Amino acid sequence: MTDGWHWHQPDGTATPATSSPSARPPVTPQDAGSPWWSDALGDPWRDPRAPAAVVLPTPPGRGAAPEQVTDPDAAPRRGVTSVLFIAVFSALLAGALGGSLGYALAVRGGVGGGTILGGDPGEAPAVAQRPPDSLAGVAERVAPSVVTVRAATRGGSSIGSGFVATADGYVITNDHVVEGASGGATVVFNDGSTASGSIVGHDAESDIAVIKVSRPNLVPVEFGDSEAIAVGDPVLAFGSPLALANTVTAGIVSALDRTIQSGEPGGQVRYYAAIQTDAAVNQGNSGGPLVDGGGRVVGVNSVIKSLAADEQQAGNIGLAFAIPINQAKRVAQDIIDTGKARRTVIGAQIDGNGRNPGGGARLSAVDAGGPAAAAGLRAGDVVTKLDGRPVEEGTDLIALVRKYAPGAVVTIEYRRGNSRETASVTLAADAK
Repeated sequence: MTDGWHWHQPDGTATPATSSPSARPPVTPQDAGSPWWSDALGDPWRDPRAPAAVVLPTPPGRGAAPEQVTDPDAAPRRGVTSVLFIAVFSALLAGALGGSLGYALAVRGGVGGGTILGGDPGEAPAVAQRPPDSLAGVAERVAPSVVTVRAATRGGSSIGSGFVATADGYVITNDHVVEGASGGATVVFNDGSTASGSIVGHDAESDIAVIKVSRPNLVPVEFGDSEAIAVGDPVLAFGSPLALANTVTAGIVSALDRTIQSGEPGGQVRYYAAIQTDAAVNQGNSGGPLVDGGGRVVGVNSVIKSLAADEQQAGNIGLAFAIPINQAKRVAQDIIDTGKARRTVIGAQIDGNGRNPGGGARLSAVDAGGPAAAAGLRAGDVVTKLDGRPVEEGTDLIALVRKYAPGAVVTIEYRRGNSRETASVTLAADAK
């Protein structure tokens, strides 16, 4: 049995128990090298039959270093040189890629690194490719033949337009552009160069004038046929409206054989059966060409209708009128060949007492031996049609007759009393 805290040995002797931890000097962790046990030999619960020696872990740094164990599944450790090479290569690759992308963005967007506006550009539409028969192609082809005409007049200066009719320098314009000019005129070409021109001749009634410049190898326009055009055909008007040179406007033929009677009060009255167009025409367009969709000149831009009472304030309202080129070309040819133009007549006087109540143009007198008399017309007959074109009043008959060249044969429909008659009339040139 035990007495207090004594253990009895098998021989009956007793071993004194430890009364306190201080009875035997404790073994410190530093001495034993164990972080877990401070007084193992003095433990009152220790088995007295256990060996007195206590095996403690070997402190670090004492004795031989433990053998290193290599994990077979671990990745092999890279050397410093390999890591540095990979880093440098990656940096160069990233720099090259970034530079390529930056260049592509700069070229596409116009600025490096900026926001790109719009989508990928596709193929230009056919209208933007400007084939020769497009409006842009026609404008490019005709423009070198169009000129600006400047003339000094008694009232100051006049500015209009014109176009080259021959390679050796003949230019066609309106009579009212050079009317009253003191001396010649200055012609300004499409490229801005200028040349002095002399006025070869002009015809006040047809409103056509011809100027000659000393400039070789000019590009003349191509003439069309004003009798072949139709309402709705596309047209371009060229000229210098309001002194804005090299201007082109587009429209359509809106009417044909529109009777024009124009002229300054007290001055020459001009008659022609005009081509009406809605192409924008303003002051300064006078004398410029009106061309068809093929780039051929079909008229000479001459006058406009306006709502303004003052001519200086007049502007385009979509009603412009051109002299048919067949008539203008014939008059210009006469001026070049003879210095003056022939005027086509029917050989009768028109009643000027206002509009005939029943419509038509009443003949007040018929010239003996003239075209009308030769066809059997008499004074008092009322002409209602000329080659199928309606005649509403005397002005219409005069304007329509002027379209034709002397010697042309036209069909006249007329009323005589209650009967309707038809006659063929061979037109003639005015003896004056």
